[in-house]
Amino acid sequence: MADSTPPWWKEANIYQIYPASFQDSNGDGIGDLPGILSRIDYIKDSGADAIWICPTYDSPQHDMGYDISDYESVYPPYGTVEDMEAIIAACHKRGMKVLLDLVINHTSNEHAWFKESRSSKDNPKRDWYFWRPPRYDSQGNRKPPNNWGAFSGGSAWEWDEGTQEYYLHLFCPEQPDLNWDNSETRKAIYQTSMHFWLQKGVDGFRIDTVNLYSKVPGLPDAEITNETSEYQWPRDVVCNGPRIHEFLSEMYNVFAQYGAIMTVGELGPDSDILSYVSASAKQLNMAIQFDLVNVGFAPGISTRYEVSPEDSWTLSKLASAVAAIQGSLANSDGWVTTYLENHDQARSISRWGSDLTEESRVQTAKLLAMLQATLSGTLLLYQGQEIGMVNAPKDWPIEEYKDILSVEFYKAIGARTGGDPKALACAFAALQSLARDHARIPMSWDGSRNAGFTQGKPWMRIHDNYALVNVQNQLSDEHSVRSFWKKILQVRKEHADVLVHGIYKAVQDEDLNVFIYEKHGSRRKAVVALNFSGAEQPCQVMHSSEAAKGTYMSTYGDVVEGRLRPYEGRLWIGPS
Repeated sequence: MADSTPPWWKEANIYQIYPASFQDSNGDGIGDLPGILSRIDYIKDSGADAIWICPTYDSPQHDMGYDISDYESVYPPYGTVEDMEAIIAACHKRGMKVLLDLVINHTSNEHAWFKESRSSKDNPKRDWYFWRPPRYDSQGNRKPPNNWGAFSGGSAWEWDEGTQEYYLHLFCPEQPDLNWDNSETRKAIYQTSMHFWLQKGVDGFRIDTVNLYSKVPGLPDAEITNETSEYQWPRDVVCNGPRIHEFLSEMYNVFAQYGAIMTVGELGPDSDILSYVSASAKQLNMAIQFDLVNVGFAPGISTRYEVSPEDSWTLSKLASAVAAIQGSLANSDGWVTTYLENHDQARSISRWGSDLTEESRVQTAKLLAMLQATLSGTLLLYQGQEIGMVNAPKDWPIEEYKDILSVEFYKAIGARTGGDPKALACAFAALQSLARDHARIPMSWDGSRNAGFTQGKPWMRIHDNYALVNVQNQLSDEHSVRSFWKKILQVRKEHADVLVHGIYKAVQDEDLNVFIYEKHGSRRKAVVALNFSGAEQPCQVMHSSEAAKGTYMSTYGDVVEGRLRPYEGRLWIGPS
């Protein structure tokens, strides 16, 4: 995947911001754009070359801003368009780039387009969304047009009493799907969601659910993959549809008008990755793939949390997922991303390491930092990951979980089992491990009231460990998680040929405790050994004699010959 003159985004470290939980500037308990602006220097000092901001568009907030009512306005509690322009200017002044979230599979049901669309069957915008008459069963009961299920559970169709038809929503009922087959709809999408912000200097987009825009004509029933449900996630008829590459080529031509714009698509499973991200295809620069972050989930969309946490992952599964991503585009003109956390994932330390003690938390955080920073592709770092934030404490009740997916899942299990305590306890245990809520706990900046996040009542509970795990405690501590992240990101920059662009080769990926791999660049190679256990493990692949020939690095700071300490990672970079 090496490139003699790579575009800026290939070697960039991108820092992701979840606005509601990053920094509140006015005491209303909700993070905002002025809060982000006040932390730009911190982000720059952390080693970031760009920021990616999750949706800040105007929204009723049924799904934390992914239900957009106006692409050209900012959600008032977050600030104004002028505040976003100030962030763009501040980042550019510091040599940093700005990416926004592009959410264009659906809008809010409060968007002006949808209000027009649902006003009557003959409205000019009726075809901008998917409307269908009901079906009826043999007893004459009204049924949705097909068996499609929504991401959040239940039918993907919502009945509209006014026009006596159903509309499609692959996500929440408040998020009706746009009809991309309508050329006028696409033109409006491009103008309001892309041109508007590109003209203000935005440098790229993370594109939400990028393989869902083209549905199979006729909207046929989905394959039955969940016998226990009346409704099925329609993967086979909504993902990677017949016109998807045509639509993405159109979008590429919009972006091309603005120079070196970065596009990273959220690409669901079962996609031909290269067909989307091949440079010659001219569609997307790269994709966010799910192989690794899905380790630990149960198969399926509506059933993903139906898993026993103690059986949720193994090191061999994690290593296989890493190999799948790293090998998917080797020796091609495509590109990948490397990430362990984002707004849709629980904290990686709690998932794949140990947060039981302060020592294990710190060592796991450094271990995972070494893993991520030595994988090829564009690096995405999520807020709080750089200080080792972890999942919510186990004693938090279900009422502290705010995410609509968590709420609906827990509610569905209760309804399915008649409120069986054992079933609800299993469901809650899965949420304690895997829920999206954990990534949305407000950022811990210092040990003051509300962790320095807000002077008011935070919209979501502050983590109980904020007095210990916060930014201020780590800024001047050379042994802190944040200091290690800064160090490993600098090593990644200095050895980009092998760490960013290198070819991955598994060495030991089936051991119960130790994960070892090589990276091969144009002039050098790297060897990485990672102990995913809380006990010492033998490790003979790297010796001190090799250190003299190159760079030798341990997450502990020093090297013990022949073994790896608990949650230790070790990296050697030298000549091929």
